[in-house]
Amino acid sequence: MILAAGLGQRMRPLTDHLPKPMLSVGGKPLLQYHLEHVHAAGIRQVVINLAYLGEKIRAFVGDGSRFDLQVEYSEEPEPLETAGAILKALPLLGDEPFVLVNGDVWSDYPLQNLVRHSLERRYNGHLVLVPNPAFHPAGDFALAQDGLLLAGADQPRYTFAGISLLRPQMIADYPQRREKFPLGEVLRHEIAHGRLTAEVYQGAWSDVGTPERLVGLDSELRHP
Repeated sequence: MILAAGLGQRMRPLTDHLPKPMLSVGGKPLLQYHLEHVHAAGIRQVVINLAYLGEKIRAFVGDGSRFDLQVEYSEEPEPLETAGAILKALPLLGDEPFVLVNGDVWSDYPLQNLVRHSLERRYNGHLVLVPNPAFHPAGDFALAQDGLLLAGADQPRYTFAGISLLRPQMIADYPQRREKFPLGEVLRHEIAHGRLTAEVYQGAWSDVGTPERLVGLDSELRHP
């Protein structure tokens, strides 16, 4: 599943007429990189959630056939936040673990690592973390040496890359689930119960959250 329904308010005026995943870096939309990386990982079935200017995404991707993918859409009347989006899309996602990618990040992380990852039954998800960028020095989650995510702050902390492997049941069974709620809330609940693992990726990653970061990533991709 690719999360693509956000309003992109911090990116205005660039997102006045384009949804954030359709912003171009290195000569093509962010979303196209995700579709290409998904295909390279051997994934063929993709769900994309749509809300703000979703028709622009649908017009670009269509049924996915030009990317050799089968794409289905989860339409939202308004952005439902990350976990609300997954909850609404559950009928399209099936019962097995699925790869989740935020539409507004860019990374060369090989998604096939998640496809091949053997998620033990006692765990509900496996997250990709990255070293903390300058704009987020405190990080998101603490990580133990054995790969278990921890609630405490006395272990090294890293930033969630917006890339993960999740069990649908994690959202379906969350006791405080509602129409609109963030994934971070669910992840903290799972961490408190010892049900998430993670890995730290040291490769290229960017959160395209501001126009300045967009320009920086565009320059890096055009002049590697």
